[in-house]
Amino acid sequence: MKLIKTRGGEAAAEKTFEATASVDELAADECEGAAEVDAAETTDAAPVVPRRRVAWANVAVYGLLPAVVLALGGAAGYLQWKDVSLSRSDTAKTESAKAATDGTVALLSYKPETVDKDLEAAKKYMTGNFLNSYTSLTRDVVIPGSKQKKISAVATVPAAAWTKATPDHAVVMLFVDQTMIIGDSAPTSTASSVRVSLDKVEGRWLISQFDPM
Repeated sequence: MKLIKTRGGEAAAEKTFEATASVDELAADECEGAAEVDAAETTDAAPVVPRRRVAWANVAVYGLLPAVVLALGGAAGYLQWKDVSLSRSDTAKTESAKAATDGTVALLSYKPETVDKDLEAAKKYMTGNFLNSYTSLTRDVVIPGSKQKKISAVATVPAAAWTKATPDHAVVMLFVDQTMIIGDSAPTSTASSVRVSLDKVEGRWLISQFDPM
């Protein structure tokens, strides 16, 4: 009889446990269902925000275009400056070479009858220390010698080549032929090369240095 009671009690306990488990599972299912419903309602209620696609083409065009324009503008400005610089350099070469040629012919050409006037006129091609040195040399040596010995000279420049030219300074190499007559003697000719430096003073190219080579 005791054995039967024990089995009956165990059976009852098992039924009670199964019933309790069933209730718990049902409650859990209901909670999960409610959670799913809430999630669905929340999802339905929240507005769907579409993702904005980045227009990379616009970024490339509108982002890089200003940089390209600036680069092109800088290049154009540089080229324009380069053209102006080259133009000024070419002008300096032409003008300085002519001034060097004209000045050299003037300072090396004179006649005994007009030597004072000739060499005085040549000073307009000079400036600075060279002008001072030339004035002293012609006054003390050339003019008196020309008058006393009847010396005349004629200079020509068959060729000129610039070696340096900026808007304000230039160096020109001249090839000079000079013919001299002393008294009644036969003319004598000499050929030489001269390195002439010029400075631009008040818009004019003037000889600042004269170096025979």
